[in-house]
Amino acid sequence: MGTLHWLPLALAAPALVQAAQIATLDEAAKRAFPEATAWRDQLVQASADDMRALAALGGAAPRASTWRSLVALKGEQVLGVVVADGVIGKFELIDYAVAVGSDGRIRSVEVLNYRESHGYEIKLPAWRKQFAGKNAQAPLRVGDDIANISGATLSCSHVADGVRHIVALLERLRASGRL
Repeated sequence: MGTLHWLPLALAAPALVQAAQIATLDEAAKRAFPEATAWRDQLVQASADDMRALAALGGAAPRASTWRSLVALKGEQVLGVVVADGVIGKFELIDYAVAVGSDGRIRSVEVLNYRESHGYEIKLPAWRKQFAGKNAQAPLRVGDDIANISGATLSCSHVADGVRHIVALLERLRASGRL
């Protein structure tokens, strides 16, 4: 009879997923633009040329070419836009929202839904605040102007890639009069 081998329970059990809905797009938008008096639901659409330009920025490619957004208004004045996106962390989808003011600067990045078993630290304000005030000319890359979190490298990198792509797309749309 062969030797009986015991596998420690920690190795046999699947990792627990830290799944959590943290916020809705509406909640994230209201926090990013508390001075807004009205909101306009709008789809942000990237053309084939836009998608090629985003791919040239490197990193994880955008998963879609259309994003839901909320345009923040104060009377008739556009304050900015909040765009919902999703990226794959290591294995699971991370839904987040990036708020960009009419000046092209990031106001906030909020994680909306988190499903990964590791890397939950990207939900913490200290990590997300690194994006605030940056625009499409900033690198928005882990290791450049965005710090990594040990154990969450893929989540950090993919969210940073997504934010970089959204901010660049909004800049292209604004410059061409499509936003």
